[in-house]
Amino acid sequence: MNESIRSAVIHAEALGKTYAEGKLRTPVFDGLELNVQPGETVAIVGASGAGKSTLLHLLGGLDTPTSGEVYVAGKKMSSLSDAARGQLRNTSLGFVYQFHHLLPEFTALENVMMPVMLGGAATADAAARAKALLESVGLGHRLEHKPGELSGGERQRAAVARALVNQPACVLGDEPTGNLDEKTAATVFDLMLELNRAQKTSLVLVTHDRRLARRLDRVLELHEGKLRELAPDAV
Repeated sequence: MNESIRSAVIHAEALGKTYAEGKLRTPVFDGLELNVQPGETVAIVGASGAGKSTLLHLLGGLDTPTSGEVYVAGKKMSSLSDAARGQLRNTSLGFVYQFHHLLPEFTALENVMMPVMLGGAATADAAARAKALLESVGLGHRLEHKPGELSGGERQRAAVARALVNQPACVLGDEPTGNLDEKTAATVFDLMLELNRAQKTSLVLVTHDRRLARRLDRVLELHEGKLRELAPDAV
């Protein structure tokens, strides 16, 4: 294993994805390269339908590439069993989507506890870690509230807490503020960056908001199947 793979939180090489339906082949991209270092923040921008969400799913092991490899924390995803891949996702990656995906029948505290308990932690330990993180995102007074009792911004902050509760190496965000009004989106984005610095967690965010993208370390554009880094004045 070379040094670029060993040191990276996420490393993708010669990554390709083609969808097949009968005899029809629809290539999304081919030969993509990406290296995300510890603590680094990366924005991925591009037109709707360019394949940004597909790329994020491949990086997170939620989908299988047609060609190429993805390494997470130095481990080749394609060589892992389904169970091992799921365990790696739970311990090394966090996910935040445009829609919060909190389970409606559980409280904010219980939702954030779940990744910890899936890792085998005791209930008391999971509760303590979840409570501390919810307090850090300003939801200490909402621990026993279910998602339907929270505002949109509060639900998304709970989703951020859930993504970070296992202190993952990297958080993957798919339009994490896209469902929020401008002011709330800025608040949630500020929170993600603050927690990124505090936990030294890498961020890879798909976003259509280039004002937010400019605040990250690097901005990559996915265009016509190619991934290219944008200069600051081109974002």
